[in-house]
Amino acid sequence: MKDWRWALVGLVCFALVLKIGAVERGRGQPTERISGSAGDVLEDDPVGRLKVFVYELPSKYNKKILQKDPRCLTHMFAAEIFMHRFLLSSPVRTLNPEEADWFYTPVYTTCDLTPNGLPLPFKSPRMMRSAIQLISSNWPYWNRTEGADHFFIVPHDFGACFHYLEEKAIERGILTLLQRATLVQTFGQRNHVCLKDGSITIPPYAPPQKMEAHLIPPHIPRSIFVYFRGLFYDVGNDPEGGYYARGARAAVWENFKDNPLFDISTEHPTTYYEDMQRAIFCLCPLGWAPWSPRLVEAVIFGCIPVIIADDIVLPFADAIPWEDIGVFVDEKDVPNLDTILTSIPPEVILRKQRLLANPSMKQAMLFPQPAQSGDAFHQILNGLARKLPHDQSVYLKAGEKVLNWTAGPVGDLKPW
Repeated sequence: MKDWRWALVGLVCFALVLKIGAVERGRGQPTERISGSAGDVLEDDPVGRLKVFVYELPSKYNKKILQKDPRCLTHMFAAEIFMHRFLLSSPVRTLNPEEADWFYTPVYTTCDLTPNGLPLPFKSPRMMRSAIQLISSNWPYWNRTEGADHFFIVPHDFGACFHYLEEKAIERGILTLLQRATLVQTFGQRNHVCLKDGSITIPPYAPPQKMEAHLIPPHIPRSIFVYFRGLFYDVGNDPEGGYYARGARAAVWENFKDNPLFDISTEHPTTYYEDMQRAIFCLCPLGWAPWSPRLVEAVIFGCIPVIIADDIVLPFADAIPWEDIGVFVDEKDVPNLDTILTSIPPEVILRKQRLLANPSMKQAMLFPQPAQSGDAFHQILNGLARKLPHDQSVYLKAGEKVLNWTAGPVGDLKPW
């Protein structure tokens, strides 16, 4: 009976794929303009709307760290490096700090990698404290607001909480000295101690040239219904199971490993990018953190992202209507994923694909070299520009102090 059920479901799916593929036939369909809660702003030009002063720090905070390990240029946390390079030659940069709207401190806090290429965050708090002590001692601008007109790129798993395990990140909280600054970070989850009000959530870095090299001809239809490649269990770090991805990935595997609608595996084939372009839905479940590069890859390849991460805050959420583009599935509803996805009307799927086909949507997810109009660099600047002018309340009175420089774990207070 079970085999007959799967066969019937497979036929329904096949008919749906054919119907969508016949209309979509290769992604040549019209696009739709994208408008988020901030309006139709993806194509805004930030030039002339803000000026940014870039602190010149000793190279030990950035360039020398990168020289020691060039792998930092290709991992998913590389936005901190490329944003620094972009700002150095950006027309929004000002060399006169007196006319600056924002101040940027280039610190590469994720460029301390394990042999496996994963960032170790343990030195990051001391490194960040050291940089802030330096700018507050050598320039007067930090002390005027204690960082309220400064922004920092913190692309760690849990942002400025500087730990890769959520319970440890929550225990640490956001580094005290960054409490008033604007944080530009990949981590985003509502009602979480590691995301403070006013933060700008950005996409993780995914190599644009590498993805472009794997584009397939536009006439090839989407013949895969649901696609996913990645871990379902992390035995090394979560031997008992249930903690990694809050059990959501395990639920995907246990419920759908034999389902013909689901092309899922731990194998990472050389055709990974091509396969995503042949799929209608791409699963984007949480892992240790709620975000991953799969979201970027899905958008670039026009595969509708199925976002399984409760309370996630997605990149540039005030500019991109993610509810219209993706499918959100609560973690508790993963066992019903097949029913949820097969119940979506073809016309709804087609509209999501038209939105995904908008070039401005794809551009906003990328950090290309060199920068291009409307890319993620420009979206960050647009987000900062929308915060201007600063409220007068952020400027402190003479001698006024708000931040506690001695707060936090004892280990963070050691010199870097």
